[in-house]
Amino acid sequence: MSNPAQVTRPPNMLRAKVGGGFSGINAEAIARAEEALKAMSGQFGQWLQDEITKLDAAQAAIRAEGYNAQTAEGLYFRAHDLKGLGATYQYPLVTRLAGSLCKLMDDPIKRMDAPMVLIDAHVDAIRAVVRDQIQTDDHPTGRVLSETLEAQVAAHRAG
Repeated sequence: MSNPAQVTRPPNMLRAKVGGGFSGINAEAIARAEEALKAMSGQFGQWLQDEITKLDAAQAAIRAEGYNAQTAEGLYFRAHDLKGLGATYQYPLVTRLAGSLCKLMDDPIKRMDAPMVLIDAHVDAIRAVVRDQIQTDDHPTGRVLSETLEAQVAAHRAG
């Protein structure tokens, strides 16, 4: 007994919802977005400083209330915000340093084992690179800071 097989393809509903094919990139839309970003770039310094202020407040809360689940989570979320915003604000080094701090604190259970001295070193490094306008790890100080902190995080995570 042989039954010929028939393959039925369901309709691609996602394609229908977004307007058909993904035939190309709209260069005009990208140019408009880049222009808008360029127009806002004068505000990046203040916005980055606002994020640093929030990070400082989270660190101050730990000092005032102790390192507990709530204060640790507050600091983690500030670091996570900086990880996402640093490069946008023309500070990829802040993204890298904040990413290292996030890696140290990612797991909410292991977060409580993170050494406070290493957390403080990350916060101090982020504050210092913004203060001294060290935007990338091409700068020797930026490179040493990021590599040293990342190595310390790796050693801590290894046990």
